[in-house]
Amino acid sequence: MSNPINTTLLIIGGGPGGYVAAIRAGQLGIPTVLVEGDALGGTCLNIGCIPSKALIHVAEQFHALQGYAGDSPLGIRAEAPGIDLARSVAWKDGIVKKLTTGVGALLKKHKVTVVQGWARIVDGKTVDVDPVAKGKAGAPQRIRCEHLLLATGSEPAALPFMPFGGPVISSTEALSPKKLPKSLAIVGAGYIGLELGTVYRKLGVKVDVIEAQDRILPIYDADLVKPVHAALKALGVGLHLQTQVLGLTEDGKGLRVQSGKTEDVLPAQQVLVAVGRKPRSRGFGLSSLMLDMDGLAVRVDDRCRTSMTGVWAIGDLTGEPMLAHRAMAQGECVAEQIAGHTRRFVPAAIPAVCFTDPEVVTAGLSPRQAAEAGIDAIDASFPLAANGRSMTLESTDGFVRVVARRDNHLILGWQAVGGGVSEFAAAFGQSIEMGARLEDVGHTIHAHPTQGEAIQEAALRALGQALHV
Repeated sequence: MSNPINTTLLIIGGGPGGYVAAIRAGQLGIPTVLVEGDALGGTCLNIGCIPSKALIHVAEQFHALQGYAGDSPLGIRAEAPGIDLARSVAWKDGIVKKLTTGVGALLKKHKVTVVQGWARIVDGKTVDVDPVAKGKAGAPQRIRCEHLLLATGSEPAALPFMPFGGPVISSTEALSPKKLPKSLAIVGAGYIGLELGTVYRKLGVKVDVIEAQDRILPIYDADLVKPVHAALKALGVGLHLQTQVLGLTEDGKGLRVQSGKTEDVLPAQQVLVAVGRKPRSRGFGLSSLMLDMDGLAVRVDDRCRTSMTGVWAIGDLTGEPMLAHRAMAQGECVAEQIAGHTRRFVPAAIPAVCFTDPEVVTAGLSPRQAAEAGIDAIDASFPLAANGRSMTLESTDGFVRVVARRDNHLILGWQAVGGGVSEFAAAFGQSIEMGARLEDVGHTIHAHPTQGEAIQEAALRALGQALHV
């Protein structure tokens, strides 16, 4: 056992929540140690948010060039394009490396001690860390702390009858393909499955999506999903809804599925299981703390405190919504409390984005959610087909919708579907967080021509003052 390290704050997990908490703690002068067994940046930077968006961009560019190889209404002609997959993946990896290297530099700048290794909790103030690769011999490093922050994230959920391995892959393998399969079956029509399914289809792979429920993106409003569904069908993605997965065929070259009483086999050189993620709460001694849990998730209060004094938890480990920006905000909240500031984690809204084509973004309440909460609300939509900038971008399938209280016009929620609408997330979240009313947004001058005008127009339409529809 190495000489113990003593610190004020010990963070297990160097993903978005953990590293942001460490940086903020360092800024506040809190002695901080961050333990990470893999690469800094966690799932999001290394095998999630960032690499998936990089491959989405590659696929979009390739697909656009394919369109120009035919009869393009823009008057652009191009030869049939090809793709060097190894170079595309290397470009993606280069972006990841730049970001993770940047995280390391920021931690160093703010005097955070980074311990590379796998943590095992001894008690609420003591952790042992194997400083070498997991499963190999090495003297553990003991770290004692006043505050323990758990930020271990999440991992892909597997199907018990079809575990990962061989042709069955998770999003991790799908983001670093050595070569493209001829056919890919995707189990689960949530945002992960559809984002990656769109990438592979645009790169020429035959893609089938299998979903047990009656529509894709089942957690999203049905109206938001319709343009995405239509776009997937136009791309040639096979959508098998209300369909159960039974397992691989005996030769491993197909996926057995059942719809109603009919059993069928879908050709599948690879099967991507994208049925969700689960909190990473096992394998590092968490159970020894006997914390209050919600299934696999650690239960926390509105200050991110667990049921044990001095032990905090943030991010995916605490359950839904599993979003990197939620973890980041929670990390800041914890660091500031340890520094003596009064903070609570009670956001008015947390935006969520699905980077399909078209994109989907939501913040706050939908019309259905407002009704279920017993709120007398009004809602109004503005079609992107009436937005000049959307026309020039060839992206007119979609709309922006606002939800507000009927009595005082307080904005409760926003939803949008369309090309590039992910960038609306900041405006949506800010208006709700600041308690904006329809008049505040509707009477703010928006630059023309921009897609953002659709936000203003939706608010004006809710006020009965629509100008362009």
